[in-house]
Amino acid sequence: MASGDAAAALYLPLNDSTLTVRVIKNFPYRTTRNLILHHLDLTTMTSGELKEMAKKGMYTLKLYTKAQGTKTQNLIINMEDKDDELIFRDENQTLADCGCEHETEISFFNMQDYLAFKANPEEKW
Repeated sequence: MASGDAAAALYLPLNDSTLTVRVIKNFPYRTTRNLILHHLDLTTMTSGELKEMAKKGMYTLKLYTKAQGTKTQNLIINMEDKDDELIFRDENQTLADCGCEHETEISFFNMQDYLAFKANPEEKW
């Protein structure tokens, strides 16, 4: 693949994007399962539809990182946003409006577990 082809792959249109959903099973032990979703239309798919696609239940979506963006120090979830502004609160909002781009990584987690971990972010081995 030529360098121009690699750069073009990073900028696929929002209507044919790939997302990585990091399904968080346990915060202190940092156990996750990645769900790779291809050919998504981020301009029409809502966060609620993505949540249903990933798993039914009491889970919340939060932007982890974008392609070519800086990574957070926490290996499991982005906790660097002070007021949790990266949490997808409106399930009717499109993924593009939530800030998603091609190759965005999203954390998918139980909100009660997240709030407990956020209050005491102790990591275990």
